[in-house]
Amino acid sequence: MAKEITSETVAAFDQDLAAHPAFKVAARATQKNGIFPASQNPESTINLTPTFSVEIETGKVADQKQSGRCWMFSALNTMRHALQKNFKIKGFELSQNYTNFWDKFEKSNWFFENVISSADKPLGDRKVAFLFATPQQDGGQWDMLCGLIQKYGIVPKEVMPETANSQNSSALNDTLNTLLRKDGLALRRLVQEKTSADKIEANKKAMLNDVYRILTISLGVPPKKFDFEYRDDDHQYHRDAAITPQDFFKKYVGWNLPDYISTINSPTDDKPFHKVFSVEYLGNVVNGRQVRHLNLPIDEMKALVIKQLQAGETVWFGSNVVKDSERRAGLLDTALYKRDELFDVDFTMSKGEKLDAGESMMDHAMVITGVDLVDGKPTKWKVENSWGEKPGFKGYFVMSDGWFDEFVYQAVINKKYLSDDLRKTFEEGSKSPIQLLPWDPMGALAKDFD
Repeated sequence: MAKEITSETVAAFDQDLAAHPAFKVAARATQKNGIFPASQNPESTINLTPTFSVEIETGKVADQKQSGRCWMFSALNTMRHALQKNFKIKGFELSQNYTNFWDKFEKSNWFFENVISSADKPLGDRKVAFLFATPQQDGGQWDMLCGLIQKYGIVPKEVMPETANSQNSSALNDTLNTLLRKDGLALRRLVQEKTSADKIEANKKAMLNDVYRILTISLGVPPKKFDFEYRDDDHQYHRDAAITPQDFFKKYVGWNLPDYISTINSPTDDKPFHKVFSVEYLGNVVNGRQVRHLNLPIDEMKALVIKQLQAGETVWFGSNVVKDSERRAGLLDTALYKRDELFDVDFTMSKGEKLDAGESMMDHAMVITGVDLVDGKPTKWKVENSWGEKPGFKGYFVMSDGWFDEFVYQAVINKKYLSDDLRKTFEEGSKSPIQLLPWDPMGALAKDFD
């Protein structure tokens, strides 16, 4: 039988409060300033000075504005870092709007295909409801960006600049999702009425034509060819005429994208280490690159990140940026707030428990550009964000090593830094990855959090 809260219970709690005079001090500070300011630890600012023993020069940070494209900005940032250095072009940016266009177009087709394949299930089925809850959105994953580049290439920002709808995406997302839900219901009816596959495909193409029109009106028409002109840091003029986005990527970035893989740290019972996972319904390009995560212990992930930094390559990573963070100061530190001392309450949970209980999940992607090593061990990390230059140290954040342990969940690593055994584990596991449910926290970065 359920038990209610009695007046005697409340009286006992009042007595407990009266027995602790320090609670009155805490109450005054908290009610006046708020929980986080009242519990903020000044030692974090002292310990997290922006000085690093290993540091890659990356230049001015980008700004995703009011959109959830952190994964896209961060991935393109890792590519532009090398481009800026190799071709001597300071302040250069790749077009986030170009990849944003194709991402939304491909996600629409991805949604339609999943609607068709699940049309035999009722609308109340949890997976079907998941599909219709958010047909497409701004979020995504590293593998999804790679799939877009492999199919469409990339272009400089000046070739397809930002628009009002890419920088503030809420109206475009609302418009697209309204249309996709309507069309998704229509496709379900066609399948349930035993309509021929050819007719269903014809209807889907007509629906995609509407999506394409909305995207071109809102974001612009993606270029098929363009002229790339620039003057390098030595004031030398360069021009590439009528270059395609695919050829631009090959010439100016030149990465072999299959070499860059996603490692995760998810210490939960359902995800054994050294296994490869995918997430059901997570993706964008049909028949393109699919999401693959190699789950590693945190120390193994860190060692790979350090190797890549020491070799001069920045590292794309996914984390839970809203936890134990101070945006204005640009600090990420598990010791930043002392809420346990403020309230005399134990908030301790393991990383796995936080994931299982929904207390934590990936909500933001950034780039690691440096690390401070003391006696070979990391103490703090330099992070390039995509929120403009106002937060932190001109847009850069400092992350404590303890915060890395607790709230970093994913890091993209070039396979050449993996041991032979790990490389083999990833290759073998990728052939038949373990499927996670659509709402698993390792797929949460594909939501709109930023």
